Amino acid sequence: MQSGKKGGSEDSTEFKGVIKLDVRDSKADWGPYTPKAAPKGAPNVLFILYDDTGLAAWSPYGGRINMPTMQRLAANGLTYTQWHTTALCSPTRSCLLTGRNHHLNGMASITETANGFPGTSAVIPKACATMAQVLQDNGYSTFWVGKDHNVPEQDVSPGGSRAQWPVQMGFDRYYGFLGGETNQWYPDLVEDNRFVEQPYSPEEGYHLSKDLADRAIEMLRNKNSTNPSKPWYMWWCPGANHAPHHSPKEYIDKYKGKFDDGYDAYRVWVVDQMIKKGILPKNTALTEINFLPKDVANPADYVRPWSELSDDEKKLFSRMAEVYAGFSEYTDAQVGRIVDYLEETGQLENTIIIYAADNGASGEGSPNGSVNENKFFNGYPDELKENLKYMSVLGGPDTYNHYPTGWAAAFSAPFKMFKRYAEYAGGTNDPLVISWPKGIKAKGQIRHQYHHAVDIVPTILDACGIQMPEVYRGVKQYPLSGVSMKYSFDAAPDAPTQKHVQYYAMLGTRGIWKDGWKAAAVHAPLTNKGHFDKDEWELYNVAEDRSESKNLAKENPGKLKELIDAWFEEAEKNKVLPLDDRAAAQLLTIERPAAEPARDRYLYYPNTSPVPEGVAVNVRGRNYKILANVDITSPDASGVIFAHGSRFGGHALFIKDRKLYYVYNFLGIEEQTLVSNTTLKPGKYTLGMEFTREGAGQYGESNGKAKLYIDDKMVAEGPMKTQPAKFTLSGDGLCVGFDSGDAVSRNYKTPGTFKGGTIQLVGVTVEGKPYENLEAEARRALMGQ
Repeated sequence: MQSGKKGGSEDSTEFKGVIKLDVRDSKADWGPYTPKAAPKGAPNVLFILYDDTGLAAWSPYGGRINMPTMQRLAANGLTYTQWHTTALCSPTRSCLLTGRNHHLNGMASITETANGFPGTSAVIPKACATMAQVLQDNGYSTFWVGKDHNVPEQDVSPGGSRAQWPVQMGFDRYYGFLGGETNQWYPDLVEDNRFVEQPYSPEEGYHLSKDLADRAIEMLRNKNSTNPSKPWYMWWCPGANHAPHHSPKEYIDKYKGKFDDGYDAYRVWVVDQMIKKGILPKNTALTEINFLPKDVANPADYVRPWSELSDDEKKLFSRMAEVYAGFSEYTDAQVGRIVDYLEETGQLENTIIIYAADNGASGEGSPNGSVNENKFFNGYPDELKENLKYMSVLGGPDTYNHYPTGWAAAFSAPFKMFKRYAEYAGGTNDPLVISWPKGIKAKGQIRHQYHHAVDIVPTILDACGIQMPEVYRGVKQYPLSGVSMKYSFDAAPDAPTQKHVQYYAMLGTRGIWKDGWKAAAVHAPLTNKGHFDKDEWELYNVAEDRSESKNLAKENPGKLKELIDAWFEEAEKNKVLPLDDRAAAQLLTIERPAAEPARDRYLYYPNTSPVPEGVAVNVRGRNYKILANVDITSPDASGVIFAHGSRFGGHALFIKDRKLYYVYNFLGIEEQTLVSNTTLKPGKYTLGMEFTREGAGQYGESNGKAKLYIDDKMVAEGPMKTQPAKFTLSGDGLCVGFDSGDAVSRNYKTPGTFKGGTIQLVGVTVEGKPYENLEAEARRALMGQ
């Protein structure tokens, strides 16, 4: 006979009923099995997180990019002027997931640069429970919609571990993409724990931002149909404003001519607007734009003066800014649909809406920008004449574009530098608007308190009446790194901040803010310079010099020493060391543990999920063969046998008009095509191709000869060159029996499903150690943050 804590299993230790032989003599107790309810009146939370957006881009801050939904929320809430991030995507997002500093939660940089140190593993430790897990355990429904760049690279695959995927990190539902970026017209999508295809095509009106808004509304509608009283947390992370900059043309055309004055003039104009709106103090100085000479270690970050551009370059660069602006506003319109739904369903009043960006504007477009960012990542030059051909379709499915560094500097005004640079505010000072009609009395006001991404989790938990546990699932937790910003909701605009110190460290750059002062170590990222003990430190009184324009190091050596000492104290507490500024190629080639070792022979089967490039066979810079066993049952058999990549770079083996084709699409520049000289009749075949590498070209591309085979008979041959780096950061994984996403070749339309026969399997073999342009390969990884 059992009762109380003497219940018969570990799961019923809190059981307070009575257990006897007969249920009629027993007393039930649902206590241990009743889900914990959220605190009474707890608010919903909608967190909107853009990518790659500096403080000077959006209209609520004085910028030219019209953001009606954000402006609506700002008018009904608070606009923060000194909210900071880590200067990079994955690390900022890990702070927003866990409330701990990015090294403390293992995310020193993006996941592709992980290393075997506590602060750089790219694996969020169990001592950093996520806010979603805590909210989920306290009666909240939790949803993540959009980008997730916090899954270890080796686990972004159908057969990889799901341990760090959203559903395992405290989210009831997930819909979005894993990785740094994706094609907005042909995205790589995951639903919960599985890869899925996009629901319809661009020709039918598809754009990822719209799809993400549709899914968000659907998730909330479904929850409200069954659990209307249960509060919810939703993290909505669009692909905007990360490259590729893709937008419906009508939104791009809204900005026609709006950036014709150029990025130099924009910086002057926008700082004046920011001062007029009260975003910046009246005495804020504008820092120099052309701050990097052409011969520095990072020439890709150099800004070309607008006055030195040709007329054609000015037209192209202006259009690139228009596309970026259209992308941003179109996505804001999709956010507006979600906000409208909340208002229509009576949820807006008690919903905290946070609207922010994860780092400064992106300087990853190089000084000249690109209509196909894949060229830049492969170390292949963009040609102005070629790029001008795409002016009328820029931002559409035919381009994979990114604006030049000048616009990154402009949209990060008045500060120095931009994304990836953690020592200056151009990389870290980002937009943040918070609206909560029920909980914030102030409307349309500005807040100047200094805060950071690590302060968001404490703020949300504070507003929801929930605490981060000291022990979670048996693991003692690291304390939260930030402070709650809730005090600022009812504070005066210039009331003192309750934050006192925040360190910065990213790719070799570093700095620290402490009680209104800022120390910055001058050290460009990814330079392989080392000698951090020789860094020159600058000192700024940001309480009086918001733009960090006056270096006071010589006048205040004592204050500078105080801050440098504080940086090392924070570094010790947060597992920041060792610092790493090594060149991108070295970071990319760090040997990491892998569940599946590299091999020379890969077998793929039809109609399985696309295999992400990070774990697919690597044919770059080496000899390779593709062989497929196919049983053709119809004389009109056609379709894709094998495909990997997209129109911006990829290769495909397929049947069309009864002939066998192999196309290697070189960076979207040229479709190198082999076509069989005989037709295929019903029967069983081994179909394939072979590439033999003969040398490297000027930009690291592999030159050689390709042959096409039907069984053991060569049916076509010709010269061919292959890309030195990956096909695309956006995914477009390896497929058998169809082509996911964007088609590799103009000879078919996606999905190009194979019909009229059966594909048994496809084998790909690779030989020898590959020749690799490691710098270009690594640059791809680091630019796709």
